[in-house]
Amino acid sequence: MIEGPFFWLTVLGVLGTGLVAGAFCAFSTFVMRGLAALPPAQGVAAMNAINRAAPRPAFMSVFIGSAVLCAVLAVVTFVVWPQEGRAEVLAGSALYVFGSFGVTVVANVPRNDALLRLTPGTAEADAYWSAYVREWTRWNHIRTVASAAAAVLFVLALA
Repeated sequence: MIEGPFFWLTVLGVLGTGLVAGAFCAFSTFVMRGLAALPPAQGVAAMNAINRAAPRPAFMSVFIGSAVLCAVLAVVTFVVWPQEGRAEVLAGSALYVFGSFGVTVVANVPRNDALLRLTPGTAEADAYWSAYVREWTRWNHIRTVASAAAAVLFVLALA
């Protein structure tokens, strides 16, 4: 069984990746559906408001903090090379860093930035909205699964 500081880092990994998975799951299961049901001008305005509100310390400390923690866990695992939980910690760390944080950086944020440049109610914004919802949500599903799987793997590492 994992012990000492490595145990507590892994527990924090469960907590952080699980919290992020929950936030992403909410968007995948009902927030984006609700926004998509609005007229495009209202959906664009609402999503832009969400995208302006999201990068605040409350969310970013958990989201980025979990990425840093996963990187630290991976490095510590390579240095300590524990008998128990090694594969689970490495796989969970990789899933979160690449499947959650990485997908956010390369797929979701560029779409958010493009939407923020559009004025709600314009023909351009209306035309982009349906593609945005479809593509953003597809990538968000990947982030949700990666974050949840990372949390499960960290729990398995502790078992």
